[in-house]
Amino acid sequence: MVREIVHDPILLGQKSVPATEEDIPTAKDLLDTLIAHRDGCVGMAANMIGVRKRIIAFDNEGSCMVMLNPVIVSQSGEYETEEGCLSLLGGPRRTKRFQKIKVQYQTTELQKRLKTFTGWTAQIIQHEVDHCNGILI
Repeated sequence: MVREIVHDPILLGQKSVPATEEDIPTAKDLLDTLIAHRDGCVGMAANMIGVRKRIIAFDNEGSCMVMLNPVIVSQSGEYETEEGCLSLLGGPRRTKRFQKIKVQYQTTELQKRLKTFTGWTAQIIQHEVDHCNGILI
């Protein structure tokens, strides 16, 4: 189900709690909402649809991917960039990101994974993990 986008910085600024099996429907809603906004959005975190759970959905080189409980375990190649956000009003903001990240996460089948991402996909994931941590650009 496509959900409304939250714009409240107080809610968005709160840390999310770990996702569990009961949160799989939220992951599906998050994916549906991302797909519905695909023309202007490449990633979303569950708090953007009003759910404070560690769930992200993002464009992974043309196909959408969902992660539960993502944690960036290593990063390298820091650079500065500008990013916008569907949940925040105003234009792009300056931020620091890393070219290469390694992420530990769970699939929607609750299987643990460890995967390395680079470039644009790594930047999207970092933005969404920031959302999970209550960090707004």
